[in-house]
Amino acid sequence: MKENTSNNIKPGYAVYVSTYSKLLAFSCLLVIAGCKAKKQLVVTRTAPVNTPAPVNEKREHLNAIRSAQITFTDFSGKARTKLALNGSNNDVTLNIRIRRGQKIWVSVTAIAGIEVARALITPDSVLIMNKLQSVYLRKPFSYLYKYTGRQVNYQMLESLLTGNAIPELLNEQADLKPENGNTILTGDLQEVMYKLVVGPDLKVSQTNLSNAAAGQSLQVVNGAFTRADNYIVPSQIDITSVVKDQKIQVNLHYVKIEFNKPLDFPFSIPARYTPAD
Repeated sequence: MKENTSNNIKPGYAVYVSTYSKLLAFSCLLVIAGCKAKKQLVVTRTAPVNTPAPVNEKREHLNAIRSAQITFTDFSGKARTKLALNGSNNDVTLNIRIRRGQKIWVSVTAIAGIEVARALITPDSVLIMNKLQSVYLRKPFSYLYKYTGRQVNYQMLESLLTGNAIPELLNEQADLKPENGNTILTGDLQEVMYKLVVGPDLKVSQTNLSNAAAGQSLQVVNGAFTRADNYIVPSQIDITSVVKDQKIQVNLHYVKIEFNKPLDFPFSIPARYTPAD
């Protein structure tokens, strides 16, 4: 008869095997759990997506128009000019000098080559000498409102005389629309309705300002663009200003334009001159 070997296993050994099996099973559970935990800690990393900022087309177009305007320190121009004031017509030559942001100097010469008047305009004052009558006028800048309307300030005058856009009109409240290859800007600025016509080259071809309640309007038309010292400028500027019953028309035809050349602005009132009323 064979021995029953199971009866020969020592009790201690059985306990050892049972304990070892439990430890092995428990270790496997820990490993599996550890693997699961590690899997939960894995994070999928993706490259950040750079979302482009939305394009403000109006702002970009306005900035392009601003960039196309002439930036200068000094301007000088000689213009054959027709002046019409309430039906009185005169053919004169205007010599215009501008130091940007500071002063506009104008000498008015009659057909015979005789200087008949001289003016010096600053951001806050107007000086005019009438050489034919030996009188002078010293007034604040607001004196010009009598002929131009309150919508005109010193910076506007500089812009209009050089073919630039009036800076205040290039604002993001303006309505922009294309029309026959041009860009039309319209809006309302301090009770003044405006319309700006900008060509495909981003140069201003027409400016209109109007205040119906005050009976004021100003129209400026630029044409015959030419190159002067690497700048593109209008050689023809036609200005029509209406203030109630006052109407002034100025047709400038520049025959000479220079930028950033040395300039002087002579203006002295002789002692014999008397102040005008």
